[in-house]
Amino acid sequence: MKTSTSEGKHGIQWTARNQLDDLDFADDLALLSRTHEQMQTKTASVAAVSASVGLSIHKGKTKVVKFKVENNNPITLDGETLENVESFTYLGSIIDERGGSDADVKARIGKARFAFLHLKNI
Repeated sequence: MKTSTSEGKHGIQWTARNQLDDLDFADDLALLSRTHEQMQTKTASVAAVSASVGLSIHKGKTKVVKFKVENNNPITLDGETLENVESFTYLGSIIDERGGSDADVKARIGKARFAFLHLKNI
């Protein structure tokens, strides 16, 4: 991952001194970019580096969430358009195109309510 994202500053500003380029855990990966062009470049770079070590990106499982973008052109991979979605779940947290946490908080409250209602008296 470091190899594919080390080409330049293409992430989002995290703190005054740090930039966040991606979120990755095991075989889950979320790429972060400020512009459409940076995301397209980063997607192609990750695909190329992955292919060089015998891995491939499953295009059917790959989704794109756009947050406050001016360019609505699709992100493509090997000539195929990747699906745009309004939200996705990454490691149990809902990330949506509005950038807030409302959907995630509502989902967690719903799960807690369901668990609470299924408690039995001792």
